[in-house]
Amino acid sequence: MNSIKIIIAGPRGRMGSEAVKLVTNTGHFELVATIDHKNDGMMLSDVEGFQSIPNVPVYSDIEKCLLDIEADVLIDLTTPEVGMYHAKTALEHNVRPVVGTTGFTKQDLEELEKLCFEKELGCIIAPNFAVGAVLMMKFSQMAAKYFADVEIIEMHHDQKLDAPSGTAVKTAEMISAVRESKKQGHPNEKETITGARGGEYDGMHIHSVRLPGLIAHQQVLFGSDGQTLTIRHDSYNRGSFMSGVKVAVETVMKNNTFVYGLENILD
Repeated sequence: MNSIKIIIAGPRGRMGSEAVKLVTNTGHFELVATIDHKNDGMMLSDVEGFQSIPNVPVYSDIEKCLLDIEADVLIDLTTPEVGMYHAKTALEHNVRPVVGTTGFTKQDLEELEKLCFEKELGCIIAPNFAVGAVLMMKFSQMAAKYFADVEIIEMHHDQKLDAPSGTAVKTAEMISAVRESKKQGHPNEKETITGARGGEYDGMHIHSVRLPGLIAHQQVLFGSDGQTLTIRHDSYNRGSFMSGVKVAVETVMKNNTFVYGLENILD
């Protein structure tokens, strides 16, 4: 098998550093460059924590990186605004993006899908790379056919920028696809503290918790007469996301289409 040449954007982040480990420890992956808003012009081995990784340059400008470096895949684990720019720029340079950043708008996703079609290149945007989280979303969609009342509680570390999480939004979208729209709760319900009932998506309520000590957790609560059903997933470290990143990189090399959500590439 030919090596897949990979650029990682955001290597010093908690997810990015795990992705560097994944790529350097996978036989058919080759880390050819990184993109970082600091350390431009340095080698990755000169950056604290990466001394054992030789011959990998660091760029701050993705355009320059893509002109200098031959690559197959860009793994982006940055922020929504930067991730969108990186994904578009990668596609324009015939490099396939695998993006784990959440917070993309519907317009962003449509723009990337159009660009993939024009370039005939694959792109995978995954709100969550943990295989267990993807199964949680799939199981929730199955349950929603039988339980019309549902609330989503997502819990993340207090440095997360977007709320609700991309996983919670994706879960709500998947549930909405099989569930008839329903306004939940009492018709005369009133919040005595604004936001107490959380955000609302198609009648469902989504609650976001942000606390130090958490990584990434979500539970989907279903209720009906005389019973409840809880479907929950917990990620206790960021290594839990790397199996999904590996699958996404391998799959994007075979696909020439836009994919939103890891569930669409798992058997």
